[in-house]
Amino acid sequence: MNIRQGVLVSAVWLLWTIPASGQLKYQSADAFPLYGKIAEQTETRYERLPAALREISRPPVWALGKNTAGLFLRFRTNSTTIGLKWTLYENSTMSHMALTGIKGFDLYCLENGVWHFVNVAQPAANAMDNAATVVSRMDGSEKEMMLYFPLYDGVTALQIGVDSAATLALPALSAPAHEKPVIFYGTSVLQGGCASRPGMVHTSILSRRFNREFINLGFSGNGQLDYEIAELIAAREAALIVLDFVANASVQQMQEKLEKFYSLIREKQPHTPILIVEGRRFSLVKYNHELQREVEAKNKTVREIFDRLKARGDANIEFIPSEHMIGADGEATVDGIHFTDLGFMRIADYLEPYIKKYITER
Repeated sequence: MNIRQGVLVSAVWLLWTIPASGQLKYQSADAFPLYGKIAEQTETRYERLPAALREISRPPVWALGKNTAGLFLRFRTNSTTIGLKWTLYENSTMSHMALTGIKGFDLYCLENGVWHFVNVAQPAANAMDNAATVVSRMDGSEKEMMLYFPLYDGVTALQIGVDSAATLALPALSAPAHEKPVIFYGTSVLQGGCASRPGMVHTSILSRRFNREFINLGFSGNGQLDYEIAELIAAREAALIVLDFVANASVQQMQEKLEKFYSLIREKQPHTPILIVEGRRFSLVKYNHELQREVEAKNKTVREIFDRLKARGDANIEFIPSEHMIGADGEATVDGIHFTDLGFMRIADYLEPYIKKYITER
């Protein structure tokens, strides 16, 4: 391609990427319903843990609560173009995870009862303040939209931009269903490491399939059975609770804390089904023999504790084995441990029938 051809291609691309509707009008997203929060009394709107835990939670747990993993917003618009402006909490980066997953937004549209991916709002490489045109040249019909928040950063401000003559309104449909959510508690994988974009973490995939709110309490490296998190889970009436902490909790922590952690939930939710997930046999386990011994010891411990809980007559507890959860080809992770989108899709497929025993798609 010569210089003249390159200029022509660049000009065509510029025309294609300019929103057809011209200047967008922006509105604060604060008025629109926010899903995925375990409690409303947070320090700011876009975070996961209630303000009351600031002096109670371990510092890393509290800090990770500022990440917006699993949060999503609902709105309705007839705009042909949708843009976003957002300010990040800390402008995180990681060498093994795409920036779109760490600090971007995912937009989905509801069509005939099914959520369809529209596009990702790409963050700047290194900026607290970001702006992106997510989609343009839509047909102008009214659409129900869902917007997923960043997985490994926080958001202090968000604005939604639409055509100057378009409407931006509250959703007309109650979807996903908000009453009695499914609550997941766990580790970095649950938080979304290392999905390429926010909508690809398995809790979000399953939330769309069941059209029900899923709450993501994944704390990277810190799913260590903190009692205040058990009390937080217990206080929110749930359809199902999934505990997936084994990768972070040591054998000693499980022996000392798991039964009490479980009991704190059971005291407030005596009949809610609780699923305990065995530690995953990550692809790296096949070659790292020290890690293999650690995983085997943890899984032996969690199974023994589950058996004790089950023996007490609890009919609403189930154990989920992990042997075939992410496939046998070793292709489901970025670094031998944290998932690619393929890995998240596989775990969603694996968990779906277990969840379907207790709740149905809507």
